[in-house]
Amino acid sequence: MAKIRKRKFIFVVGGVLSGVGKGVTSASIGAIMKAKGFSVTALKIDPYVNVDAGTMNPLEHGEVFVTDDRDETDQDMGNYERFLDVDLTSLNYMTTGRVYLSVIEAERAMKYKGKCVQVVPHIPEHIIERIETAAQHAHADITIIEIGGTVGEYENILFLEAARMMKLRDPESVAMVLVSYLPIPSHIGEMKTKPTQHAARALNSAGLQADMIVARGSTELDVPRREKLAVFCGVRKEYCISAPDVSSIYEIPLKMEEQEIGNKLLSILKLPKKTTNLEPWENLVKRVKNGKRELKVAVVGKYFGTGNFTLADSYISVIEAIKHASWNQSVKPVLEWVDSEDFEKDPTSVKKLSMYDAVIVPGGFGTRGVEGIITAIQYVRECHIPYLGLCYGMQLACIEFARHVLKKTSAHTVEVNPHTSEPIIHINPLQASNVREQKYGGTMRLGAYECVLRYGTRVHNAYKTDTISERHRHRYEFNNEYREALDTAGLRVVGVNPETDLVEIVELENHPYFVGVQFHPEFKSRPMNPHPLFVGLVKAAMKVRTS
Repeated sequence: MAKIRKRKFIFVVGGVLSGVGKGVTSASIGAIMKAKGFSVTALKIDPYVNVDAGTMNPLEHGEVFVTDDRDETDQDMGNYERFLDVDLTSLNYMTTGRVYLSVIEAERAMKYKGKCVQVVPHIPEHIIERIETAAQHAHADITIIEIGGTVGEYENILFLEAARMMKLRDPESVAMVLVSYLPIPSHIGEMKTKPTQHAARALNSAGLQADMIVARGSTELDVPRREKLAVFCGVRKEYCISAPDVSSIYEIPLKMEEQEIGNKLLSILKLPKKTTNLEPWENLVKRVKNGKRELKVAVVGKYFGTGNFTLADSYISVIEAIKHASWNQSVKPVLEWVDSEDFEKDPTSVKKLSMYDAVIVPGGFGTRGVEGIITAIQYVRECHIPYLGLCYGMQLACIEFARHVLKKTSAHTVEVNPHTSEPIIHINPLQASNVREQKYGGTMRLGAYECVLRYGTRVHNAYKTDTISERHRHRYEFNNEYREALDTAGLRVVGVNPETDLVEIVELENHPYFVGVQFHPEFKSRPMNPHPLFVGLVKAAMKVRTS
């Protein structure tokens, strides 16, 4: 690894609109710096008052990404892990609520020694302390900090103040990157820079000047627009980086490095230029583009719609894991969202699942759409369509099997029916007390737990090891009273937590691929190291299609 004398920090902020691509930009910059030989880590700052992402609505905020050390975080943490190929921790994530809670707890414990604790400077100072702690913990040469939201919002002003204080203390160790959107109104047909000019001035009003602008848009940034940004935003022309829409986010590091974004940032940070080895990324993009055979995958769930729009961000890690596995097998994934409530309105419509090569039921909570999911699982089980159930998808697979194979027609989960006479899925005592006392935030079974695999099973052959560690996020568990009955009837329990004897994995005999897991394997999939369970699903689906 390249060594530098002191730690460097790159802040990434957004302009014009949310969802502009700050997370992928941050991750791509990190990948480039890592490819230059630096030790890199990344932090996400969420301006919400929530202490963590666990209590945020996935339709509004997107997926809740879980770390090994049991933190519920923003989906951008998943991008960082995938691009940097690292496991991040709770040190890499903060919210307004988390920051204020820590400062208030410190004040209550007299750690401020009787001082009057003020929003400024004590809140920004605590933010800086968190940033520096994360950098130190990761032994990072370069730390990338993404500030959520857009500049000009009062929600993130204290985080911008922390960046201003760091820049003031050591100007050569801090770089500011503004990721902003340049629209092309259809009635005008010209890329407009004015919104980004306003964003740059909003950043100026917080006492900060952008060192670089990453110009997001549907097309390449042209010379006239680049010159306008330079003049009106006070940024060197060559530091205006074009970031057009691409077919795959994994092209972005290559597109950015074509413009030497890495060395330009090193110049801002007063570091010497270094060569970049992006060969692994080049090979990945080739695999993405060369996949000719299509693999049609149905994702059956319920967190898909808001008004007239489908929000795929609710399951972004699942989407990426499917892509990683498909590209690994040289096939092109075609994902389609299937609302399980459609099967409740018209059960015969479940036959449309025969159009797909594989079906996935991802995690979820609550009662909406559950019967539709169970109908879908029965269909794919009986019709031998490769299936992967994740968390809730595993639980509902057990319920479906109990109902239609064991003939326990009232089988259910107590999450949906607390009074069911056949509680296939129940709640353990600790979680029961949490629910009773309405302790919902951060109280689920979270983070990494070990699982011992049954030798010779499909999942054992996929993992090629006896013991695995996977990340969890759930409150309800498989009821071991039904374990022997399901196992004997063919839905075998093939993975168990060694400490608690909780069921982690079930696998159906005499089926091309029918696997349910209590954990979330998608969180550990990487573009260049796909998760074995998703690879297994893809392999089985292609084999069924071929035969």
